[in-house]
Amino acid sequence: MAKLSDFRVRVEDALANEEVRGNFRKAMDGLMSRRLDQFPDEAELERLRTQAMAIRSNSLDNLPDLLEKLETNLTKNGIQVHWAETVEEANQHVLAIMNKHNAKSMIKGKSMVSEEMGLNHFMEELGIECLESDLGEFIIQLDGEMPSHIIMPAIHKNKRQIAKLFQEKFPDIPYTEDVDELTQTARKILREKFFNAPVGLSGVNFAVAETGTLCLVENEGNGRMSTTVPPVHIAVTGIEKVVEKLSDVPPLMSILTRSATAQPITTYVNMISSPRKEGEMDGPKEVHLVLLDNGRSNIYSDPELLATLRCIRCGACINHCPVYVRVGGHSYGTVYPGPIGTVLEPQKDGLKAHGELAQASSLCGACGEVCPVRIPLPSLINRLRYEGVRQDQSSTKDSGSRRKTAEALTWKGWSFAAQHPLIYNTGASAAASFRKLMPSKMGAWTRVRTAPPIAAKTLHQQLKAKGIDNE
Repeated sequence: MAKLSDFRVRVEDALANEEVRGNFRKAMDGLMSRRLDQFPDEAELERLRTQAMAIRSNSLDNLPDLLEKLETNLTKNGIQVHWAETVEEANQHVLAIMNKHNAKSMIKGKSMVSEEMGLNHFMEELGIECLESDLGEFIIQLDGEMPSHIIMPAIHKNKRQIAKLFQEKFPDIPYTEDVDELTQTARKILREKFFNAPVGLSGVNFAVAETGTLCLVENEGNGRMSTTVPPVHIAVTGIEKVVEKLSDVPPLMSILTRSATAQPITTYVNMISSPRKEGEMDGPKEVHLVLLDNGRSNIYSDPELLATLRCIRCGACINHCPVYVRVGGHSYGTVYPGPIGTVLEPQKDGLKAHGELAQASSLCGACGEVCPVRIPLPSLINRLRYEGVRQDQSSTKDSGSRRKTAEALTWKGWSFAAQHPLIYNTGASAAASFRKLMPSKMGAWTRVRTAPPIAAKTLHQQLKAKGIDNE
């Protein structure tokens, strides 16, 4: 048997873990049900999806101009802007700010871009503490794991597992499986960190070019603490998160929160337009924004794949994906799992690294049906499958790298036979005659399927026996 890829090994391990599968099944079923409750009027949902898609499409159509406008207005407001083409450059920008203030610790709000940057590991190797303050991120940081979901990082764990983890890491605190008590434990630990950290870091949901405003949504208040209490605030985001006008934000917020966590609105909506001004009692003295490219410009250059950048990181596609529900986020081995990760990661890091993800899809269409900004995810997955095996080169990194000579020759032979009836019919008749010699194992296809039996007579022979002209 051929050696399984790292991805396949992770999938096999996940499928064998009944507890984790049960955790995902319970969580995803609840999220899907609650999301439906948030959109009782289907017509209103479709209007909102169309509006949200139009806003994001307009932002991307005018992205270069909007980014320049965003930088101008942020700078005018007193926010310092840093451009980073790669994650290495982004990490160096953050490090330079930390060094400027002689900071040896950082408190972090939730940020998928910082995960993309590998910021925690980068800083820890330099002796700088990066503490996650989002409860889910805090839990997986304690366990040395990556997020398994872009909205709910620790969704793969149940309360018993979390209680055991807290007992292991904080033995002086009484063991409990009470969710409220576990939350209070985390709050006590983090509260002191908020007040002592010299730097706070956050992500950005939307960056408004018109006003130079950074918008963040959250439920726990840790984002507000991270961006307000420390004297220095660093925000990191991808270049695609810009929107044109402040009036674009409410429709996006409405469909984001209902699609993500099935809430009409999140507990906290933060709008940051400047550092602390004279006479104000709170807020950071410095605010920085790091704008990360990391392959996004390359995605932007392709008219079809450009739709990937419309994503507002709600996670709805993940919640409704039958593959993700069974194998979980860690199986993907990427920062972004599920359908959006299947589309984004191969474009960002290359098809050699993550092209196999495009095969981990049933193409059932659920992800495209629920996407609040109408990203045609199944079509994009199919496009990346093609990119992996195409003969010519394209702008997609490592295009053609998954092409196998034997497979390509097999399909060329099939194409040739299909164009020549005599060859095709002779081959079909031979296959029917020698059907009992057909092997039961046929590579990847029969790893999870039974080999299909060949009929005793070809379709043409069966039609002819019924007197039907099939020439």
